[in-house]
This record gives sequence, structure tokens and C-alpha cells, in this order.
Amino acid sequence: MTASTRHFLDLDEIDEADLRGMIDHAAAMKRGEAGTDQPLRGKYLAMIFEKQSTRTRVSFEVGMKQLGGDVVVLNGGDLQLGRGETVADTARVLSRYVDCIMMRTYEREKMTEMAEYASVPVINGLTDSTHPCQLMADVLAFEEHRGPIRGRTIAWSGDGNNMAASWIHASVRFGFNLRIACPEELKPDPALFDWADSQGGAVELLHDPVAAVRDADCVVTDSWISMGDDEANRHNLLSPFRVDDALMSKAKDDAVFLHCLPAHRGEEVTAEVIDGPRSLVWDEAENRLHTQKAILAWCLA
Repeated sequence: MTASTRHFLDLDEIDEADLRGMIDHAAAMKRGEAGTDQPLRGKYLAMIFEKQSTRTRVSFEVGMKQLGGDVVVLNGGDLQLGRGETVADTARVLSRYVDCIMMRTYEREKMTEMAEYASVPVINGLTDSTHPCQLMADVLAFEEHRGPIRGRTIAWSGDGNNMAASWIHASVRFGFNLRIACPEELKPDPALFDWADSQGGAVELLHDPVAAVRDADCVVTDSWISMGDDEANRHNLLSPFRVDDALMSKAKDDAVFLHCLPAHRGEEVTAEVIDGPRSLVWDEAENRLHTQKAILAWCLA
């Protein structure tokens, strides 16, 4: 890694001005107001998938090509990583071939090691700890429909997983209030709350979804069972946190609903909510394309 390398690893590692610039750039591109040039012509993105993907793969591949570049897709079985080669050596080699690396993996330590030894930008496409690219799409979706997110109240109801962690980071960087309702057994890492508090953030941990959602501007949830997660007792712990019409009725009348997908109707959210008029999930999914184009442009500027 060089001093000038711009990685996109987590929202807490990037300042507010840069993140806001990416959101604004994404919005301009979506509106067709960012010009028709292809600033990444001749650039190559390596995409490493140790976890399966629909939205991440398609949005990054289409986005890179729309910006004039191209991609190389590497699944877990394609790499010598699965045969004992170190992440550091993989980073060094790929840096000689491509201009940027996007990685979707399990352990955050793999991502940070990739960034430490790569001499090109590394983008966090997802880890078990965080999912920052998704949060950029979420913020854009909210602001498209409800205006600036600063000062608003966002309520999370469900598992305190990697998405909840990135919402905590986002709440500080974008200046909104965040209430997280989840079972005690599945709450986010306490260090996240310590970080938010040290930054002057307004993040609250609750165990009552009704209290969390009351008068909120937006309600968010995520799948209860992540890939590789086989803890059956999660359903019993999380069923009181299901987002249904009754829970949504406690939020503001114009509150919106977000879910990063894939969704399991009848588990974390009912069909009436996710397929109803308050749901922004399809705009949210589309925005992965626009925000990741802005991230790529920022990393490779």
C-alpha cells in the first residue's frame, strides 16, 4: 500500500466530506447529470468472491463497464488462496495486474490484510463485520425520497449483524439518530457503540422494537440467517423483531422501509411491508450500481 492509495474498507475510516461527495456524485450519475465520459477507460477491477453474490457482482461489473473499465471475476475456487497462498502474496500479485480489487469475504482480517499489501485500492464488498457499500446505497435511497438524512431518526429491528454495524458507522458520518433494537444475545459489538459515543454520535441500543421504531423516519431490517449461519435458535430470538404493519404503524406516517436483500418474507419482514408503498428496497438495490460507480471513481481518481 502507498500513502496515496484510497481504500474503501469501512465508513468510519473515511471522512464525512468524501462520503458526502460520493453520495452526491452517485445521485448525479443516476440523474444523468455527470457527463457521458468514461473516466475508468483502460482500468481493470479484480472481484474476489469467497461469498456468493447477486447484487454485488452484477452492480460492480456493470458499473465498472459503464465507467469504461473492465473486470476479472475470481471465485473462491479460482484462487490459490484456497490452496494455502497468503492474502498478502495474492494482494502483491493482483496489484501487478489490475487497478483495483473488490473483495467479498468472511473475515475482516482478510480484507485488511489485502489492503495492507496491495498497492492498488481495495474495496470492501462485504465481510461478516460490515457492509459499507450497501450503506451508501441505503443513504442515497432515503435521501431521494425523504430529503437529507442528517438529523433524521433511523430504526433498526432485528439481528445486530454486519449491516447494523455499518448503520452505526453511517449514523456518525452522516449525522442521523440511530436506534438499534435486537435481542441481547445478538447485539452488535459494544466497541461500535463506544466508537460512536467517542465521535459524538447519537446511537441507542434497545431491546424493544416498538420503542425503537416510534416516530422514526425509516425502519430497517435484514435477514435473520446469514450465509454460513446455521443457528436455528435465531428464529425464536428474533421473531419479536419482525417488521410488520403493526410495527411500521409506530413510525412516522411517511416513514420508509429499507432491506438490503435477499429477503425472507414472513421471517424478518412481512410481504405487506416489503412489497407495500413504504418500501424502497428496489430503489435501494438499484442504487448499489450508482453508489459503487461513485466509490470506484473516488478510489481511482
